[in-house]
Amino acid sequence: MAAAGHQPSARDRMEFALMGNEKMAAFFESWAAMGWAMVRIQQQLWMSMFGLAMSPLSRHGAHRAAMDVLGSGLAPVRRRAVANAKRLARIKF
Repeated sequence: MAAAGHQPSARDRMEFALMGNEKMAAFFESWAAMGWAMVRIQQQLWMSMFGLAMSPLSRHGAHRAAMDVLGSGLAPVRRRAVANAKRLARIKF
């Protein structure tokens, strides 16, 4: 954005719009992925409480579950960032 200066070209403006749209899409994908990860963890917790699973979530298991939720949330952001870096590397400025 800084390279575009205070008079961005039409191509720069299109890139800025694309970046904004991609950030919004990645945000919503992240929230959805984190929500589904929480659903899976809650199911595991309920199963462990009713004796349907082998072992309940221990402290280590809870930490791993939290990391799974965060990892699920960051996966869409990382995927888009890598794709953007590859795409922008091909553009000649």
